[in-house]
Amino acid sequence: MGSTGSIGTQTLDIVRMHPDKLNLFGITAHTNWETLANQINEFRPAYALLADASFFNKLKESITHDQTTLLCGHQEMDHLVRADDTDTVINSLVGFSGFRPTILALSAGKKVALANKESLVVGGELLAPYLNGNYDRLIPIDSEHSAILQCLVGEDIENIDKLIITASGGPFRSWSNSQIRKATVRDALRHPNWEMGSKITIDSATMMNKGLEVIEAHWLFGLPIKRIEAVVHPQSIVHSMVVFKDGSIKAQMGLPDMRLPIQYALTFPDRWPLASRHIDWSVQQQLTFEPVDPVRFPCFDLALQAIENGDYAPAVLNASNEVAVDRFLKEEISYIQISEIVEKSLSHITNSDTLSVESLEAVDREARAFARFI
Repeated sequence: MGSTGSIGTQTLDIVRMHPDKLNLFGITAHTNWETLANQINEFRPAYALLADASFFNKLKESITHDQTTLLCGHQEMDHLVRADDTDTVINSLVGFSGFRPTILALSAGKKVALANKESLVVGGELLAPYLNGNYDRLIPIDSEHSAILQCLVGEDIENIDKLIITASGGPFRSWSNSQIRKATVRDALRHPNWEMGSKITIDSATMMNKGLEVIEAHWLFGLPIKRIEAVVHPQSIVHSMVVFKDGSIKAQMGLPDMRLPIQYALTFPDRWPLASRHIDWSVQQQLTFEPVDPVRFPCFDLALQAIENGDYAPAVLNASNEVAVDRFLKEEISYIQISEIVEKSLSHITNSDTLSVESLEAVDREARAFARFI
């Protein structure tokens, strides 16, 4: 799901490398019909889905064969993720839209390789029954959580003292408060280490991304928030660490390349060869670490407050942040207004209904409506 985005296209790189091991059953996109058409013509999956119906005719006209059944609309995605012919669903959708497919795939007995962190941020409590401690049903693709998983292989969860999630610091790591207040969209999209979609790149700039990852780790690994720490590591070589109760630390390291955690999610607990760049140990290397500054990055603290408050707060956090980031990218608001909109939304939106998929969707709609007009 989300085959035309950054994670999706890199996943297809893995498929190209291992045609003898992987069979591509279906691919989906939202509006990017041109890239989807190219992927259909190359891989010839059994099914391909375009969510936006306005481009469906253009997609059909671009297909050069009849081996792929073309689907249209979000409703069809619900059926596709539960199809009997698949064993693994890769979810690289952006935002809350990825939550429903995640829970549908899990309920249908599929293994889910998850790059959609919002699924756990918003609906972690509903997904918790599928997290059995063996990590064989819901496997993270995020480099940080994949790193933690790799460090935990062969370890007893009871021996963990703390999880350390690393952050690059984004484009504003060394900027002053006064500089950040004047940040433009172009400034915020200039990530120093990773090539990602625009939404996650802005989240990296605000450090909201790191707050969401702390929440994600809380649900994935079953540790309280106070035992999950984020540190800034500008080199992005150490992807995360696990501190054990005897004081020893395991770290997973490697040059930035999202294909590694993608492939590991597909092969876990095994490893396959991957044609990737390796660290050159013949030259001097420097690894530095520094704390997250909550004054310059208020979104990080807002995320921690939301998970501490629980109930629907993470859903409000996520929805209002998605809207605020979209408004910033459209240059409707300034950079610093992103955190202001999220904070006001958290204060305004409440709900006392029993937690369910439907109630989460209702809160999501309410929070988005509020965030669009403040």
